[in-house]
Amino acid sequence: MSERLHTLPNGFRVVTEHMPGLESASIGIWVNAGGRHERIEQNGIAHFLEHMAFKGTKRRSALQIAEEIEDVGGYINAYTSREVTAYYARVLKDDVPLALDVIADILRNPVFDPREIEVERGVILQEIGQSLDTPDDVVFDWLQEAAYPGQPIGRTILGPSERVSSFSRDDLAGFVAEHYGAGQLVLSAAGAVDHDKIVRMAEDLFGDMGASAPTDAVQAAFASGERRELKSLEQAHFTMALEAPGYREDAFYAAQVFATAFGGGMSSRLFQEAREKRGLCYTIFSQVGSYSDTGLLTIYAGTSGEDIAGLADLTVDELKRAAGDMSTEEVARARAQLKAGLLMGLESPSSRAERLARLIGIWGRVPPLSETIEKIDAVDTPMVRGFAEGLASSGQAAMALYGPVDKAPDLEAMTRRLAA
Repeated sequence: MSERLHTLPNGFRVVTEHMPGLESASIGIWVNAGGRHERIEQNGIAHFLEHMAFKGTKRRSALQIAEEIEDVGGYINAYTSREVTAYYARVLKDDVPLALDVIADILRNPVFDPREIEVERGVILQEIGQSLDTPDDVVFDWLQEAAYPGQPIGRTILGPSERVSSFSRDDLAGFVAEHYGAGQLVLSAAGAVDHDKIVRMAEDLFGDMGASAPTDAVQAAFASGERRELKSLEQAHFTMALEAPGYREDAFYAAQVFATAFGGGMSSRLFQEAREKRGLCYTIFSQVGSYSDTGLLTIYAGTSGEDIAGLADLTVDELKRAAGDMSTEEVARARAQLKAGLLMGLESPSSRAERLARLIGIWGRVPPLSETIEKIDAVDTPMVRGFAEGLASSGQAAMALYGPVDKAPDLEAMTRRLAA
């Protein structure tokens, strides 16, 4: 490993990892600002801003931004999550200076042309409409809201149509001024990169920014809640969430191992019991999504309206059973899956750049990969059973259901069954 970290005097951080033998590099800026940093009247603006980044700067038109990167065979993109917004490019090694210059330009010199704002507003409203027409997308937004009602972390990243329809140029510029300071940005690069050269470029492109501290988000508070939407669909979409650790908590890796063993693959308990043995569904899985101060163990299944009650009961029963008889073999298999997934993912410079940025955002450093592997290996069967027992005894869960779900048990019945 050859990770290197440098912090400019204004707090802007640069982290890189040289990967020998590669001819390409991934480079980007990760901003400590996402959906959960928005006030209620701003809901959706972080995502809107991500879209506007490619719509023109003081130096480049929208077409020039795309052409300059694609003329050299690269690509440029962005995404918004609940905690970060990222702008990144993948290019050949000789084109790293160009990619960084373009990314710096779109971050520091956006024009927010009113005509382009209206065009992109229409695009985002179409995106929102498409999401609402995709049941296995929208049900997760509803689950997030049910788990964190009335909180920034519980709101959708896209935002509601009525708010997106009202955002102005001043709103966009205000969010940038509030959240895009030097201390809120991490430049991350991996692949065929030279750390010292990237630091010098960062000094030229970002060194004159004013100092700023990372923005604190509103503390999350998990709560039990349910949303149920009846609709005539072929599938009944069932989701359930229980609170899991944030990524700084000691139990983070036990939660990951449990979720993998419980519903992370074809050999998992949920898949084997619900699909292979009983034929109750086509898709079923569990996963853990973690944030800085909380997390969710999420269970999803698509089933029929006739089978949803049995599937919901089975899910709770399997969760309780795991607390008592999760086997050493299951835990070992889950650990192996997690390690393999981590290591295979790191064969890509894009994955490495994202990992570096996230670790800097979480810890302010890049822990050695061996440290992460050790923490996964340290998770044993009693730890996993203990985590499952904590879930079963918590008395709190959230649910979101969509489709022919009138026969599904309600949240009260599910939590009673969980605690019984």
